[in-house]
Amino acid sequence: MNEQNFKNHSQIVYGFYLTTGVPILILIGIAVCHLLAEDGDKNFGWTMLLIGWILLTFLFRSRSFALKAQDRAIRAEENLRYFQLTAKRIDQRITLQQIIALRFASDEEMPALTQRALDENLTNRQIKELIKNWRADCSRV
Repeated sequence: MNEQNFKNHSQIVYGFYLTTGVPILILIGIAVCHLLAEDGDKNFGWTMLLIGWILLTFLFRSRSFALKAQDRAIRAEENLRYFQLTAKRIDQRITLQQIIALRFASDEEMPALTQRALDENLTNRQIKELIKNWRADCSRV
């Protein structure tokens, strides 16, 4: 990615879903075929279906756990950055989604944009659209 901005900042790791999600769906498909076949091994089918369900659940939960950990780190980093810029703590009314969007704002824009986000109850998308000097975050997955 050359330069990050509002149009290209979102990231989906297709390789993760292709190498994990597709095989899990194939496993579930095989299990269903065994369950539907008249002469199929029902125990095998139920076992594979259960394993597929567990793996599919694990796939999505592992992503959500990683994102929650990153969200906590972003909140801490942006709270520290705001304090360094203003010598004040960030207002506790600001939401996590607003903080996550504000991480893209330059140091010059962040304090005013934070106040505007609070005053106007801006969404994360609205905050990102208002940023003039984009601060890239290429570490988020």
